[in-house]
Amino acid sequence: MTSNRCFLTFEGIEGCGKTTQMNHLFRALSAKGYSVLTTLEPGEGPIGRRIREDLLTHHAEPLDPVAELMLYLADRAQHVSRVLTPALKEGRIVLCDRYTDSTLAYQGYGRGIDPAMIVDLNAFVTRRLTPDLTFLFDCPPEVGLRRIRGDLDRMESQDLGFHRRVREGYLTLAEKAPERIVVIDATRPEETVFREMLAVLKMRGFFEEI
Repeated sequence: MTSNRCFLTFEGIEGCGKTTQMNHLFRALSAKGYSVLTTLEPGEGPIGRRIREDLLTHHAEPLDPVAELMLYLADRAQHVSRVLTPALKEGRIVLCDRYTDSTLAYQGYGRGIDPAMIVDLNAFVTRRLTPDLTFLFDCPPEVGLRRIRGDLDRMESQDLGFHRRVREGYLTLAEKAPERIVVIDATRPEETVFREMLAVLKMRGFFEEI
């Protein structure tokens, strides 16, 4: 089994497949008898869902980048307090769709807000809760955006230059923290990506059986 704490996060640009891969892992772990929680940012819980609606809905009034940042941080503070910390204290495996790296990539590199300040704010709202491992599913924005079905939400519909900055931001973060952030080529078939993710987890000793 795992240690008392196992907190895995799933990151990447729009359409990278991170949610799909997280759900594959949830099913694989659950089938082996692990107690697993899947969660997401923004949008977990009643308060989080209201914040998510404000962040992703198209508004007539443009959302100021600093206001956008603060909404993400408010969601995270509530998420850490009400969902993540209790689940980890119970010894559950927590799989989280987006976390602190998203804010650095999107609001830091994408919007141009000082990344150093965001690091400090993230530390404050998370009470310094850090993932044990982060999977970054990497693909060009042109590839990811083509995969999205239906109408694009407010973040998905940002210009291509924004999405390219976000991707480069993610890759920069991975270069700075290679011990935590594992980059996986998400342009390949879904099953190939999943097998690589499992191989990383086995190699790093996260699970006795998976």
